[in-house]
Amino acid sequence: MRTYARVLIVLVVVAVIAIITSRIVLPLLNGADVSSLSTQALFAANLPDPSGKTQAVKQWQGKVAVVNFWATWCPPCREEMPELSQLQDKYRGQGVVVLGIAADELDKVKEFSKAMPVSYPLLVGDFEGMNLAQSLGNHSGVLPYTVILGTDGHVVKNYFGRINLQQLEQTLQPLLTGAR
Repeated sequence: MRTYARVLIVLVVVAVIAIITSRIVLPLLNGADVSSLSTQALFAANLPDPSGKTQAVKQWQGKVAVVNFWATWCPPCREEMPELSQLQDKYRGQGVVVLGIAADELDKVKEFSKAMPVSYPLLVGDFEGMNLAQSLGNHSGVLPYTVILGTDGHVVKNYFGRINLQQLEQTLQPLLTGAR
């Protein structure tokens, strides 16, 4: 009976920590000041796509960019991918690009992209991907992590944890209106 009680206490503590993190900590992080973040390392990066071909991230410079850091083993990352594809499809003609940078190995991303194709470019960052995420404000190593960049290349907004289409559109609308 003592073992059962200990297990129950541990489960309750874990649940409370999860609730506090999702309800209090992540929203505070999502409101962080992003004005001092530099995109220099991001636009200097050359990362392979799932086929292994190296892509220069600077090819997307000058667009409104939704840069999403993710991993194949991350359930919230996989859950938000259909909405990121919807966003790409809806706003592609307005100069928006969604860019997925996997903090994962090339072989895993290649296999994943065959099983779950998306309508936006995927790049494989592995450890460099997490370093890029950190340079863009993700000092906690949280995945998924999403950064919105304006056409001037500056970070406009960042999101720790799973995002949704409505959140992204609320951030994008003023950027698209200002770009016209």
